[in-house]
Amino acid sequence: MQKVEYIFQDKIVSCFFDADFSVIEKLVPKVATVYLTDENIHQLHSEKFNDKKVIVVPAGEKFKQQSTVDNVIDQLIQLEADRETILIGVGGGVVTDMTGYIASLYMRGIKCCLVPTTILAMVDACIGGKNGVDVGIYKNMVGTVKQPEFLLYDYSFLKTLPTEEWINGFAEIIKHACIKDADLFAELENSSLEEFKISALKMDRLIQRNVQIKYQVVSADPLEQGERRLLNFGHTLGHAIENMYALPHGHAISIGMAAASTISISLNNFSLEERERVLNLLNKYHLPFDLELDIQKVWQIILRDKKRSGKDMKFILLNKIGDGVVFPIPLIQLGNILNELF
Repeated sequence: MQKVEYIFQDKIVSCFFDADFSVIEKLVPKVATVYLTDENIHQLHSEKFNDKKVIVVPAGEKFKQQSTVDNVIDQLIQLEADRETILIGVGGGVVTDMTGYIASLYMRGIKCCLVPTTILAMVDACIGGKNGVDVGIYKNMVGTVKQPEFLLYDYSFLKTLPTEEWINGFAEIIKHACIKDADLFAELENSSLEEFKISALKMDRLIQRNVQIKYQVVSADPLEQGERRLLNFGHTLGHAIENMYALPHGHAISIGMAAASTISISLNNFSLEERERVLNLLNKYHLPFDLELDIQKVWQIILRDKKRSGKDMKFILLNKIGDGVVFPIPLIQLGNILNELF
């Protein structure tokens, strides 16, 4: 087990890498903990939850809604959870997002800890304190910012992770490489998903590298006023199509990154050769980069995106691989560009 500490303003968040789930009971009092997980994790890893207070929610993005949160809060009340209770979220991005959100709301705020169980959650969703729920098809429309007490990385959860969820998570890894780390991009080009799956050491190093990238960006801009927006590369279009077309998050973001790379050519002098490298890497990790869209319906969702600022959209483009940039695009121009692309 390796412990790394990150600082956000005045908050220290500890990350325990390659740790056993049982370590939690050494970190927080068992009597004060309530675990939140989903049906899939609870069924596949039931032995980890023996003799614990557990709230189980349905699995899947479609349940990342306020109604699920209300149900969890009802169960917290029934369990007599108080202000000393620590809520521990064990799951993928849906569970970790809801855990932070619920912990922000319940009794005006209780502590929370996160145990990510998917690649996507390990390298992205559980990091940085942003959390919340969807409102219908609108992604993360309601939420808060709350840092967990710690993150615990138990890689045994990856043994039961379906291949499609490995693929899903690598979209965010590729995103980090595109915006911040050309060396990581090259490493991904020279490796494969299959190699990472069979090498625990290789995967541990990859996860730690991505955690460091995201924490560095978030700690420099905790309120998303500048550089943190880079983490939205591929997400403007990706979030618009994810729920509308019932796509896995990574697939939607992959399509968004491909589109953003193409837009980078015309608006930001990104080279055609580097765009091809991005598309080839997405393809190598079994991610899609094209989809037939009803762009008029998608556009109506984009107009409600949180990154919109007046008549502009804070869009993320690439100067080159490893160097992302926040690029305000007038909505009229962006609409015309997307119409041409799709």
